Amino acid sequence: MNAQGKYPELKGKVAVITGAGRREGLGEAMARRLAAEGVKVVLTDIGHAAGEHLPEGAVGTSAEMEDIATEIRAAGGEVATYACNVLEPQEVQSAAEFALGHFGSLDIWVNNAGIGYLMQPVVEMAVDKWDAVLGVNLRGTFLGIKYAAEIMLRQGKGGRIINIGSQASKSGFAHAAAYTASKHGMVGLTRSAAQELGPAGITVNTICPNHVTTGLGAWQNAHFSEVTGKGYDRYMEDMRARIPMGRPGQQEDIAKACAFLCSDEASYITGEAMNVSGGEEYH
Repeated sequence: MNAQGKYPELKGKVAVITGAGRREGLGEAMARRLAAEGVKVVLTDIGHAAGEHLPEGAVGTSAEMEDIATEIRAAGGEVATYACNVLEPQEVQSAAEFALGHFGSLDIWVNNAGIGYLMQPVVEMAVDKWDAVLGVNLRGTFLGIKYAAEIMLRQGKGGRIINIGSQASKSGFAHAAAYTASKHGMVGLTRSAAQELGPAGITVNTICPNHVTTGLGAWQNAHFSEVTGKGYDRYMEDMRARIPMGRPGQQEDIAKACAFLCSDEASYITGEAMNVSGGEEYH
Protein backbone atom coordinates (compact mmCIF):
# COMPACT_ATOMS: atom_id res chain seq x y z
CA MET A 1 0.00 0.00 0.00
CA ASN A 2 1.15 3.50 -0.79
CA ALA A 3 0.81 5.34 2.51
CA GLN A 4 1.16 8.64 0.66
CA GLY A 5 -1.45 8.31 -2.07
CA LYS A 6 -2.56 10.74 -4.72
CA TYR A 7 -4.86 12.41 -2.19
CA PRO A 8 -2.91 12.63 1.09
CA GLU A 9 -5.82 14.36 2.81
CA LEU A 10 -7.69 11.03 2.72
CA LYS A 11 -5.22 9.30 5.03
CA GLY A 12 -6.98 8.36 8.26
CA LYS A 13 -10.49 8.92 6.92
CA VAL A 14 -13.07 6.16 7.46
CA ALA A 15 -15.24 4.73 4.67
CA VAL A 16 -18.06 2.20 4.48
CA ILE A 17 -18.63 0.48 1.13
CA THR A 18 -21.78 -1.59 0.66
CA GLY A 19 -21.90 -4.52 -1.73
CA ALA A 20 -18.15 -4.98 -1.33
CA GLY A 21 -18.04 -8.74 -0.85
CA ARG A 22 -17.68 -9.94 -4.45
CA ARG A 23 -14.44 -10.79 -6.20
CA GLU A 24 -13.72 -8.52 -9.17
CA GLY A 25 -16.61 -6.27 -8.19
CA LEU A 26 -16.72 -2.50 -8.10
CA GLY A 27 -16.88 -2.59 -4.31
CA GLU A 28 -13.62 -4.52 -4.08
CA ALA A 29 -11.87 -2.15 -6.50
CA MET A 30 -13.04 0.93 -4.61
CA ALA A 31 -12.02 -0.59 -1.29
CA ARG A 32 -8.53 -1.36 -2.56
CA ARG A 33 -8.10 2.14 -4.00
CA LEU A 34 -9.32 3.94 -0.89
CA ALA A 35 -7.16 1.71 1.32
CA ALA A 36 -4.18 2.61 -0.86
CA GLU A 37 -4.96 6.25 -0.09
CA GLY A 38 -4.75 5.48 3.63
CA VAL A 39 -8.50 5.32 4.20
CA LYS A 40 -9.72 2.91 6.89
CA VAL A 41 -12.35 0.84 5.11
CA VAL A 42 -15.36 -1.15 6.32
CA LEU A 43 -16.46 -3.71 3.75
CA THR A 44 -20.11 -4.67 3.96
CA ASP A 45 -22.24 -7.17 2.07
CA ILE A 46 -25.23 -9.34 2.88
CA GLY A 47 -22.95 -12.26 3.67
CA HIS A 48 -25.23 -15.13 2.64
CA ALA A 49 -28.01 -16.09 0.26
CA ALA A 50 -31.36 -14.64 1.33
CA GLY A 51 -34.18 -16.10 -0.70
CA GLU A 52 -35.11 -16.44 -4.34
CA HIS A 53 -33.97 -12.99 -5.45
CA LEU A 54 -30.73 -12.89 -3.46
CA PRO A 55 -29.38 -16.33 -4.36
CA GLU A 56 -26.01 -17.95 -3.74
CA GLY A 57 -23.62 -16.85 -6.46
CA ALA A 58 -25.24 -13.43 -6.80
CA VAL A 59 -24.41 -12.02 -3.36
CA GLY A 60 -21.20 -11.36 -1.50
CA THR A 61 -20.59 -14.00 1.14
CA SER A 62 -18.94 -13.36 4.47
CA ALA A 63 -16.11 -15.73 3.51
CA GLU A 64 -15.44 -13.93 0.23
CA MET A 65 -15.58 -10.56 1.97
CA GLU A 66 -13.08 -11.76 4.59
CA ASP A 67 -10.74 -12.99 1.86
CA ILE A 68 -10.77 -9.55 0.25
CA ALA A 69 -10.16 -7.93 3.64
CA THR A 70 -7.25 -10.27 4.35
CA GLU A 71 -5.57 -9.31 1.09
CA ILE A 72 -6.03 -5.59 1.77
CA ARG A 73 -4.51 -6.02 5.23
CA ALA A 74 -1.58 -7.95 3.76
CA ALA A 75 -0.92 -4.98 1.48
CA GLY A 76 -0.84 -2.64 4.47
CA GLY A 77 -4.42 -1.38 4.52
CA GLU A 78 -6.72 -1.00 7.50
CA VAL A 79 -10.00 -2.79 6.93
CA ALA A 80 -12.89 -4.37 8.81
CA THR A 81 -15.91 -6.33 7.62
CA TYR A 82 -19.57 -6.18 8.63
CA ALA A 83 -22.47 -8.25 7.31
CA CYS A 84 -25.33 -5.96 6.31
CA ASN A 85 -28.56 -6.40 4.36
CA VAL A 86 -29.22 -2.97 2.86
CA LEU A 87 -32.96 -3.66 2.83
CA GLU A 88 -33.04 -3.63 6.64
CA PRO A 89 -32.90 -0.20 8.32
CA GLN A 90 -31.50 -1.53 11.58
CA GLU A 91 -28.68 -3.36 9.81
CA VAL A 92 -27.69 -0.31 7.78
CA GLN A 93 -27.77 1.87 10.88
CA SER A 94 -25.71 -0.72 12.75
CA ALA A 95 -23.12 -0.80 9.96
CA ALA A 96 -22.72 2.96 10.22
CA GLU A 97 -22.42 2.82 13.99
CA PHE A 98 -19.93 -0.06 13.69
CA ALA A 99 -17.64 2.07 11.52
CA LEU A 100 -17.86 4.90 14.04
CA GLY A 101 -17.18 2.61 16.99
CA HIS A 102 -14.43 0.56 15.35
CA PHE A 103 -12.46 3.31 13.64
CA GLY A 104 -13.65 6.40 15.54
CA SER A 105 -15.27 8.28 12.67
CA LEU A 106 -17.43 8.01 9.55
CA ASP A 107 -16.29 10.25 6.72
CA ILE A 108 -17.21 8.42 3.50
CA TRP A 109 -20.17 6.21 2.62
CA VAL A 110 -20.37 4.42 -0.75
CA ASN A 111 -23.74 2.95 -1.75
CA ASN A 112 -22.59 0.20 -4.10
CA ALA A 113 -24.91 -2.72 -3.29
CA GLY A 114 -27.29 -3.47 -6.12
CA ILE A 115 -29.24 -6.03 -8.12
CA GLY A 116 -28.43 -6.09 -11.83
CA TYR A 117 -29.41 -9.66 -12.65
CA LEU A 118 -33.22 -9.57 -12.64
CA MET A 119 -33.75 -8.51 -16.25
CA GLN A 120 -37.04 -9.08 -18.11
CA PRO A 121 -39.38 -7.18 -20.43
CA VAL A 122 -41.93 -5.01 -18.63
CA VAL A 123 -44.86 -7.26 -19.49
CA GLU A 124 -43.03 -10.33 -18.18
CA MET A 125 -41.51 -8.76 -15.06
CA ALA A 126 -43.03 -10.24 -11.91
CA VAL A 127 -44.00 -7.70 -9.27
CA ASP A 128 -41.83 -9.38 -6.64
CA LYS A 129 -38.78 -9.10 -8.91
CA TRP A 130 -39.55 -5.41 -9.52
CA ASP A 131 -39.79 -4.88 -5.76
CA ALA A 132 -36.49 -6.70 -5.17
CA VAL A 133 -34.61 -4.51 -7.66
CA LEU A 134 -36.13 -1.24 -6.43
CA GLY A 135 -35.63 -2.36 -2.85
CA VAL A 136 -31.91 -3.06 -2.98
CA ASN A 137 -30.96 -0.41 -5.53
CA LEU A 138 -33.07 2.52 -4.33
CA ARG A 139 -34.34 1.79 -0.81
CA GLY A 140 -30.86 0.54 0.09
CA THR A 141 -29.31 3.76 -1.20
CA PHE A 142 -31.84 5.85 0.74
CA LEU A 143 -31.05 3.98 3.95
CA GLY A 144 -27.32 4.37 3.40
CA ILE A 145 -27.66 8.11 2.87
CA LYS A 146 -29.97 8.47 5.85
CA TYR A 147 -27.88 6.71 8.45
CA ALA A 148 -24.49 7.86 7.17
CA ALA A 149 -25.68 11.46 7.11
CA GLU A 150 -27.06 11.21 10.65
CA ILE A 151 -23.58 10.39 11.95
CA MET A 152 -21.84 12.91 9.69
CA LEU A 153 -24.17 15.64 10.92
CA ARG A 154 -23.46 14.68 14.53
CA GLN A 155 -19.72 14.80 13.89
CA GLY A 156 -20.00 18.26 12.34
CA LYS A 157 -17.03 17.90 9.99
CA GLY A 158 -18.70 17.26 6.63
CA GLY A 159 -18.43 14.06 4.65
CA ARG A 160 -18.72 12.32 1.32
CA ILE A 161 -21.61 10.14 0.14
CA ILE A 162 -21.15 8.41 -3.21
CA ASN A 163 -23.84 6.38 -4.95
CA ILE A 164 -22.96 3.91 -7.69
CA GLY A 165 -25.41 4.44 -10.49
CA SER A 166 -25.15 3.34 -14.09
CA GLN A 167 -25.49 4.45 -17.67
CA ALA A 168 -29.04 3.29 -16.93
CA SER A 169 -29.25 6.33 -14.62
CA LYS A 170 -29.39 8.41 -17.81
CA SER A 171 -30.79 6.23 -20.61
CA GLY A 172 -33.44 3.55 -20.95
CA PHE A 173 -32.61 -0.05 -21.83
CA ALA A 174 -34.94 -2.76 -23.08
CA HIS A 175 -35.38 -5.70 -20.71
CA ALA A 176 -34.08 -3.58 -17.83
CA ALA A 177 -37.00 -1.37 -16.78
CA ALA A 178 -36.72 -2.08 -13.06
CA TYR A 179 -32.97 -1.57 -13.04
CA THR A 180 -33.26 1.60 -15.12
CA ALA A 181 -36.02 2.99 -12.92
CA SER A 182 -33.98 2.33 -9.78
CA LYS A 183 -30.88 4.02 -11.18
CA HIS A 184 -32.86 7.02 -12.49
CA GLY A 185 -34.41 7.29 -9.02
CA MET A 186 -30.96 7.23 -7.47
CA VAL A 187 -30.06 10.41 -9.37
CA GLY A 188 -33.14 12.22 -8.07
CA LEU A 189 -32.36 11.06 -4.54
CA THR A 190 -28.77 12.24 -4.94
CA ARG A 191 -29.84 15.71 -6.03
CA SER A 192 -32.32 16.15 -3.19
CA ALA A 193 -29.92 14.87 -0.54
CA ALA A 194 -27.17 17.12 -1.89
CA GLN A 195 -29.38 20.17 -1.37
CA GLU A 196 -30.25 19.15 2.16
CA LEU A 197 -26.76 18.15 3.28
CA GLY A 198 -24.65 20.71 1.43
CA PRO A 199 -24.88 23.36 4.18
CA ALA A 200 -23.21 20.86 6.53
CA GLY A 201 -20.33 20.27 4.12
CA ILE A 202 -21.56 16.82 3.11
CA THR A 203 -21.39 16.18 -0.63
CA VAL A 204 -23.63 13.62 -2.34
CA ASN A 205 -22.80 12.41 -5.84
CA THR A 206 -23.56 9.50 -8.15
CA ILE A 207 -21.03 7.78 -10.41
CA CYS A 208 -22.61 6.51 -13.64
CA PRO A 209 -20.47 3.79 -15.27
CA ASN A 210 -21.20 2.25 -18.61
CA HIS A 211 -20.85 -1.52 -18.80
CA VAL A 212 -18.10 -2.97 -16.61
CA THR A 213 -17.37 -6.68 -16.89
CA THR A 214 -17.45 -7.64 -13.24
CA GLY A 215 -18.85 -11.03 -12.25
CA LEU A 216 -22.29 -9.47 -12.66
CA GLY A 217 -21.19 -7.81 -15.88
CA ALA A 218 -20.15 -11.17 -17.32
CA TRP A 219 -23.64 -12.50 -16.61
CA GLN A 220 -25.15 -9.44 -18.31
CA ASN A 221 -22.97 -9.98 -21.38
CA ALA A 222 -24.17 -13.55 -21.71
CA HIS A 223 -27.79 -12.64 -21.00
CA PHE A 224 -28.08 -9.76 -23.46
CA SER A 225 -26.13 -11.50 -26.19
CA GLU A 226 -28.77 -14.23 -25.97
CA VAL A 227 -31.89 -12.06 -25.76
CA THR A 228 -30.73 -9.84 -28.63
CA GLY A 229 -29.93 -12.88 -30.74
CA LYS A 230 -26.51 -11.48 -31.64
CA GLY A 231 -24.32 -14.07 -30.02
CA TYR A 232 -21.57 -13.20 -27.58
CA ASP A 233 -18.82 -12.12 -29.98
CA ARG A 234 -21.08 -9.84 -32.04
CA TYR A 235 -22.66 -8.37 -28.91
CA MET A 236 -19.26 -7.46 -27.46
CA GLU A 237 -18.02 -6.13 -30.81
CA ASP A 238 -21.04 -3.85 -31.07
CA MET A 239 -20.49 -2.66 -27.49
CA ARG A 240 -16.90 -1.67 -28.17
CA ALA A 241 -17.87 0.02 -31.44
CA ARG A 242 -20.30 2.43 -29.77
CA ILE A 243 -17.83 3.53 -27.07
CA PRO A 244 -15.50 6.31 -28.31
CA MET A 245 -12.65 4.98 -26.11
CA GLY A 246 -13.06 1.59 -27.76
CA ARG A 247 -13.52 -0.55 -24.66
CA PRO A 248 -15.99 -1.23 -21.85
CA GLY A 249 -15.30 0.25 -18.45
CA GLN A 250 -12.94 -1.35 -15.95
CA GLN A 251 -13.30 -1.62 -12.20
CA GLU A 252 -10.32 0.69 -11.72
CA ASP A 253 -12.02 3.43 -13.74
CA ILE A 254 -14.79 3.59 -11.15
CA ALA A 255 -12.35 3.31 -8.24
CA LYS A 256 -10.42 6.33 -9.54
CA ALA A 257 -13.63 8.38 -9.81
CA CYS A 258 -14.60 7.36 -6.29
CA ALA A 259 -11.24 8.42 -4.84
CA PHE A 260 -11.48 11.77 -6.64
CA LEU A 261 -14.98 12.47 -5.31
CA CYS A 262 -13.77 11.65 -1.80
CA SER A 263 -10.84 14.06 -2.09
CA ASP A 264 -10.56 17.76 -1.33
CA GLU A 265 -10.30 18.39 -5.07
CA ALA A 266 -14.01 17.52 -5.30
CA SER A 267 -15.10 19.57 -2.29
CA TYR A 268 -17.24 21.88 -4.46
CA ILE A 269 -18.88 19.09 -6.44
CA THR A 270 -22.25 17.86 -5.19
CA GLY A 271 -25.58 16.73 -6.62
CA GLU A 272 -23.82 15.41 -9.73
CA ALA A 273 -24.41 12.26 -11.77
CA MET A 274 -20.92 11.88 -13.18
CA ASN A 275 -20.49 9.72 -16.26
CA VAL A 276 -17.53 7.36 -16.35
CA SER A 277 -18.37 5.80 -19.69
CA GLY A 278 -15.52 6.31 -22.13
CA GLY A 279 -17.66 8.87 -23.96
CA GLU A 280 -20.63 6.57 -24.49
CA GLU A 281 -23.01 8.64 -22.35
CA TYR A 282 -23.06 12.42 -22.71
CA HIS A 283 -25.89 13.86 -20.61
